Amino acid sequence: MSSIFSKIIAGDIRCYKVGETETCFAFLDINPLKKGHTLVIPKKEVDKLFDLDDQTYQELFDFTKRIAQSIEKEFDCNRAAMAVVGLEVPHAHVHVIPIDYLSDMDFGQKREVCTPEEFQDIAQRIGSNL
Repeated sequence: MSSIFSKIIAGDIRCYKVGETETCFAFLDINPLKKGHTLVIPKKEVDKLFDLDDQTYQELFDFTKRIAQSIEKEFDCNRAAMAVVGLEVPHAHVHVIPIDYLSDMDFGQKREVCTPEEFQDIAQRIGSNL
């Protein structure tokens, strides 16, 4: 059965797309820790990050770096942080989040709320630097 992320890539589920490469796809987390919270995934559905083949793994992190650099340009933040947890969806993914403090990475904290227009604007801003 396809993961929710595979359905997003296929266009079966709407998302706020930030950008994509031949092998990777980036979109906004709809329950963001901070505005700009982006998920970067391989298009190939593989459950665990460390089970990716070496080439896809490298391409995922190269694209993640570009996303992080764009987030740092577009958001007033100390840095773009990266987290890999992998329990929420059985499809390898990386969270890229603009942060100022370590506590900004607490996945148990209250999430930001954005309007569809805000999500659209944020996705466009991040994607414009790729």
